[in-house]
Amino acid sequence: MNNKDYSQNLTVQYCFPDNNSSCRKELHTPTNLLILSLAVADFLVGLFVMPVNVMQLKDSCWYLGKVACTVFPLISNLLMSVSLCSLVFIAVDQYIAVCDPLLYSTRVTVCKTSLLIILGWSLSLFYILLYMCFNDHLLQSQISTECYGECVLVLKYSWVMIDLVFSFLTPCSVILVMYSIIFNVARRQAKAVRAVLNAASQQHGTKVSHSSKTKAAKKLGIVIFVYLACWIPFYLSSLTVENVTSSSIVWTVFGWLTVMNSSINPLIYAIFYQWFRTSVKYIVTCRIFENSSSRFNLFSEGV
Repeated sequence: MNNKDYSQNLTVQYCFPDNNSSCRKELHTPTNLLILSLAVADFLVGLFVMPVNVMQLKDSCWYLGKVACTVFPLISNLLMSVSLCSLVFIAVDQYIAVCDPLLYSTRVTVCKTSLLIILGWSLSLFYILLYMCFNDHLLQSQISTECYGECVLVLKYSWVMIDLVFSFLTPCSVILVMYSIIFNVARRQAKAVRAVLNAASQQHGTKVSHSSKTKAAKKLGIVIFVYLACWIPFYLSSLTVENVTSSSIVWTVFGWLTVMNSSINPLIYAIFYQWFRTSVKYIVTCRIFENSSSRFNLFSEGV
């Protein structure tokens, strides 16, 4: 499979109405919707979660009130859960696209993907509500504080184990299995294509480059490595620390790693995908507000 053709499936199109055109339906692809879900979750993490975490780093006191003490952990855990859920959906989407490309258009549709995204957000919300309720941090009557200005989430060890299974082991296993299969299938396809190209190149005395295979392996390896590097320390610390609370230094340090995973995802796209760098350039320079923005070709220009 051609890497450029596949990366086009991941393109996020920016379309603004002009005098002669409107947003085109063909741009609403299942993969774009999944990336949009991931982007929304990551953006909200940076907009709401990170500033509050910075405030807590500077001062241990909670200045936002009891209602915010309940709402903030709920929003924070929900967005992190949705981000992980979106990564799993993207892995499954890529698996179907690579391993069963002929039936991809019938198995994966915009309607099914939209329902899957809604289901993912809903199940994540339901799980986090249970998570907060059974750890006595959902209702204000459940929250007990020793002093004014305290907002501490104390996790029960049973729920540490439950969260380890549902928020780490399960999504981690799915992602690793999916990407392992994708890499093996892509390697076999690349080997078959390279054999044909080598046979043709021998007649012209040229040499076939292996750069596309190397780049594909590097992308998959970095995605998996970043995911594991951000989440393994947090759950290992949760299993080894006796009393897991949101005020502990271990929770703060390794909790920041999990939050940083949401900010690293766009950087991975920026490093490996030219279309992403080009689209960011259009946004920064405000060219997306031009009337012709709906006809921008993200692959024709370098950055």
